[in-house]
Formats: sequence, structure tokens, C-alpha cells
Amino acid sequence: MFKFAKNHMYMIGIDMGRDRLRLAQLIDSGQEVGLVAGCLQRCPADIEAGTPAWQLWAVDAIRESLANNKFQGKLATSAVPASDVLIESVRIPRNNDVTPEDAIYARIKQHLHSGCTRENTLIQHVLTDQENALVMAADREVINRYLAIYEKAGLDIKSIGVWPEALINSYVRFFGRRKSDVNETVLLLNIELDCTNLVICRHTNLLFARSLPIGAQELDDERGIDRLVLDVTACRRDFVALCRNNTISRLIFLSGRAVEREIYARIARQLEVQAQIGDCLVAVEMTDPACEELDRRDNHVSWATAFGLSLA
Repeated sequence: MFKFAKNHMYMIGIDMGRDRLRLAQLIDSGQEVGLVAGCLQRCPADIEAGTPAWQLWAVDAIRESLANNKFQGKLATSAVPASDVLIESVRIPRNNDVTPEDAIYARIKQHLHSGCTRENTLIQHVLTDQENALVMAADREVINRYLAIYEKAGLDIKSIGVWPEALINSYVRFFGRRKSDVNETVLLLNIELDCTNLVICRHTNLLFARSLPIGAQELDDERGIDRLVLDVTACRRDFVALCRNNTISRLIFLSGRAVEREIYARIARQLEVQAQIGDCLVAVEMTDPACEELDRRDNHVSWATAFGLSLA
């Protein structure tokens, strides 16, 4: 049981996707992490993501989630969904006449959708070594759209980050706690319904990330599994080309029970890497056993991003 006098309450993590909304709030007793509240809301099939109707649904869904669950406070953190952020590995530009952000924008602008200018593009980059950086870029208008949703829902947003950092938070807190993990390069796969989010990191250090357009709904036959393995293999090849002195030693499926164990086993065998299933839901203490959406016995949803956002 938790001794509340020693607890540290984390923020509400908001994992906003195009077809579903996940909210989670964690608490740390000093010895283990517990789940204060969690909620899953699915968007109606007749509402198109990004439309005014979708924004109204999102506001109402968040309000309903906060009202009907045991979330504490209004402080929250979120991330730009994978579908709305560009992630590219680039060689660091060497040009003293322009800012690093402007030089990086020149490298990635061809990959942005039309209408994205330097002024309305928010850019964040993480150095992966002395020569390369992982660049994450998003349209300012898209971010403002999410901020408006959260404000109307009554939340106090501390920050909007990026999904790779949320996945790393979950990995480090739940599955990277050994001393040997600090220097180990791992491959994280979070298989969602319609995509697979891939991260390569050395403990807290983000080295590589990419969102692949193959999700759990396409992994019900060998062809879908083979496609995903080919895409993951291509990412490993790109990573090795960028970071030649890094070897991936372990694969962790952060999506937990969202995918059948046998599918994970097939993917791991083809990738020929030591693997484990990282079920974030099993890694936390359930403080509210009545929470039906987070039933460990029959849960087919990944909570890695929402949990990682709460831990931010």
C-alpha cells in the first residue's frame, strides 16, 4: 500500500491520437510507481481527425475523463502525435552565418508539407554525436490547435513534447533500472493500431526515432509481419550508418499486450535480437482496481506513451 505522506504526484499525461485519447496519471511512493487514474476514449468513426467536430469531441472527451475518474489536479503534459511531427536524422550544418535552427530547416524543408515556412515551423533537435542530430519539427498551427483543445477542456498544460521522449521515460523508469542498462543501446517498439513507433536510445539519450506506417491491425498475417520487419531493419541500417560505434543489444516491445505474444516472437526471431515484452501496465501498482479501461487481464491498448508523458 502507498504511504501518501511520501508520495510524489506526477502530472496527467495526455496521449492524443487521431482516433483515440489516452489519459494517465502516475504517483511515486519512493519504492514503486502507482497508477492514480487512467482513461481511454475512442473517437466515433464518422468524425474526421483535425476537423472542428473532432476538436469538439476531444474537448468533451477530456472533460468527461476528468469528471468520471480520480485524476488529481489539472496540471498536464502532452506530445505532438506521430502523425503530426516530422523526425529526421541529419548531419549537423556547419555555417556560422545562420542559426542552427535555420540551417536545420534548410535541410528538412523538402520533407515538410506545403505551406510550412520557417516562421510557422517549430524545430527541436537532439545531438546524437558530434556530427549528427535528430530533428523533430511540427507545424505551429497544429500545436496551437492542441493547446486550444486542452485549454477549453480546463487543463493547465505545462509542456507539449515529442513521443520519442515519452517512450524513453517509460523504458528508463520501468525496464532500464539495472546499472548495466546505462551504457546499453536498446531498440524500443511501440506497436499501435495503425502505426509502429520506433526509438533507439542509450538509456536517457535519444539516438534515433521513426514512426512506421504499419500497425497491429496489419500484423494478423505473415505478410504484415514481414513488412514491419523490413522497415525496422531499414531503420537499424540507417542508425548504424549514422552511429557506427553503437550496437543494439536488446529489443523491448513497449506496447505490452496490445499485440499477441506470438507476433512479438516472430518479429524478434526475424530481427535476430534478444527481446522482451515491456508491459507498462504490469509495471505499475494499480491504486484503483475498479478502473475497467486498464484491466490487466484483458488489455489490448498500449499505455507506454501516456505513462511516459505523466513521468515527464
